[in-house]
Amino acid sequence: MNTRLLAGLLFAVSIVGLSLGATLPLVSLRLLDAGASTLHIGILSAAPAAGMMLSAFLVDACCRHLTRRTIYLLSFGLCALSVGLIEWAFDSTWLLGLLRLGMGVGMGIAIILGESWVNELSEEHNRGKVMALYATAFTGCQMLGPTMLALFGTHSPWVIIVVSGCYALALASIVWTVPNDYVEHGDDGEKSFTLGGFFRVAPALCMGVLFFSFFDAVILSLLPVYATNHAYAVGVAALMVTVILTGDMLFQLPLGWLADRCERTTVHLVCGVVAMLIGLALPWLIQVQWLLWPALVLLGAVAGGVYTLALVLIGQQFKGQDLVTANASVGLLWGVGSLVGPLVSGAAMDVAPHGLPMALAAMAALFVCFARSSRRKAYAARTAQ
Repeated sequence: MNTRLLAGLLFAVSIVGLSLGATLPLVSLRLLDAGASTLHIGILSAAPAAGMMLSAFLVDACCRHLTRRTIYLLSFGLCALSVGLIEWAFDSTWLLGLLRLGMGVGMGIAIILGESWVNELSEEHNRGKVMALYATAFTGCQMLGPTMLALFGTHSPWVIIVVSGCYALALASIVWTVPNDYVEHGDDGEKSFTLGGFFRVAPALCMGVLFFSFFDAVILSLLPVYATNHAYAVGVAALMVTVILTGDMLFQLPLGWLADRCERTTVHLVCGVVAMLIGLALPWLIQVQWLLWPALVLLGAVAGGVYTLALVLIGQQFKGQDLVTANASVGLLWGVGSLVGPLVSGAAMDVAPHGLPMALAAMAALFVCFARSSRRKAYAARTAQ
């Protein structure tokens, strides 16, 4: 295993997580202070997700014409520029939207290729632990973003200065750790499926990514609203998001360890079932505080596990150009889930007071149906050998 490259990729994705966690709430809160409408804020908040969807269509061309180091330098340079100019963009909706879209494109390419390369570096016996470490690095630093906002305030220049400084360190580490070679596509470089064809090839993995991106966007944007609607103070409601992200961060390595020792499709299915059950129980749990907090930790753990196990199974099942295409599909699906999640859950909350947990439970149930079918096929394949 190329440990220097792995360390560089882990550091790079940590900076992406930090910038995402800091700038998403920063932009929303600054716009809110300026009197922007919720529709205006929602559209600009969706711009990074739209950029990530766009990046899925650019990855293949980047890999064919640019070296790995060049791709990463351009991606992180675009992210750094998008963050560095935010302070001057609040007076122009179009410029701010363009910067947020650009950050989504740069971030998307970096994450798609980073997940592919980390999977390539992983050996089969420890793939679960390595991919869990990658997910933990992203989530852990994503949590630091809101912490910086709480520490410095939304109007302090220090948030942008710190994130920009971290991007400078990331660019330096890329030069040192990422090789200046081209992505290997296998013997002939031909793909077995397209971006859209990935759902036909691996429907359970697609639904796992969709569920987690749906979950992540809804938890960040609407869970505090749901909690305040049920008599929780704003600060406590915001703390619920931190508790869920903490559960996600702390339990990915144990779940990765478990995935290296158990049948992975079974672990994947169990995570989905537990997430579904907690979603169904949330209308009752929201009234029972001593059970609510551990349930939120567990919810973060199993929801994050659905995504981590999807990445592990992608690395197990696909190689070469197919692996890059599969991860590009993941980026596209992530953007779709991030866009659809708040829309569906927001509409559900307008219809019923417990619309949010019901939307989460329904999405988890959809994943469980596909994961159960995938587990059955994996079991049939093992018994046939």
